[in-house]
Amino acid sequence: MSKSITNKDQQVTYLKERLQIFVEVLDAIDPETTELEDIDRLISMVDDIEDKMDTFKHRSENEK
Repeated sequence: MSKSITNKDQQVTYLKERLQIFVEVLDAIDPETTELEDIDRLISMVDDIEDKMDTFKHRSENEK
């Protein structure tokens, strides 16, 4: 299991990297050949990023 990211700068960097990966996957998709599984994977990636954002937010709120 990986170590929790508690530093705000590291959290932002992590989210930027995940968003960059998402954009790269999105750019690589050919609309003519995209299947439902591809769309489901994109939705899953967005959900994962959103979950991580919520986790980071709750960590920072608990530190106050």
